[in-house]
Amino acid sequence: MQDVVVSGPLPLGAFLKLAGVAATGGQAKVIVQSGVVTVNGATETRRGRTLSIGDVVCVGAGEYRVWSSPD
Repeated sequence: MQDVVVSGPLPLGAFLKLAGVAATGGQAKVIVQSGVVTVNGATETRRGRTLSIGDVVCVGAGEYRVWSSPD
């Protein structure tokens, strides 16, 4: 599992770009709408779904955890 450091809650589409899964917002939209993305084990088709610290996003074989750096 790869930790992706974020500064606060953010939409799933933005997270996919930050994690390097999608190069653009349009590509993130296609990936999410294809039904291959899960958040905490449940299929997610809304790219605007807000993620929180600790959520686990899976895309294919990739697994990413929404994480926050200690300040």
